[in-house]
Amino acid sequence: MQESTSKEILSVAVFEPHAGKEQECLAAVRELAGILAAKEFSRDRLFRDAAEAHRYVLARYWVSESARRQALEDPAALRCWARMAELIDSIKVYESLEEVPL
Repeated sequence: MQESTSKEILSVAVFEPHAGKEQECLAAVRELAGILAAKEFSRDRLFRDAAEAHRYVLARYWVSESARRQALEDPAALRCWARMAELIDSIKVYESLEEVPL
């Protein structure tokens, strides 16, 4: 699925699992990351806030805009997203962050 002329896109989601649902939530996040990686749509990194251990930050590096569109139509990915919607409170989502040269 990887496109040689396309640019990677960074998306970031800040979320908190619902009370008592942390393990189920993390399992769903891992399952989705595995699906997206296996289909070469993206690579994910998950972080926990050291000051607020119940808050997570997911960084997703989409291979391309086309890969992101394909993922949004993938039945397995859609099932994971639907399940996650019942397990988390989204605090903030950044869909397309652009790198700024330093």
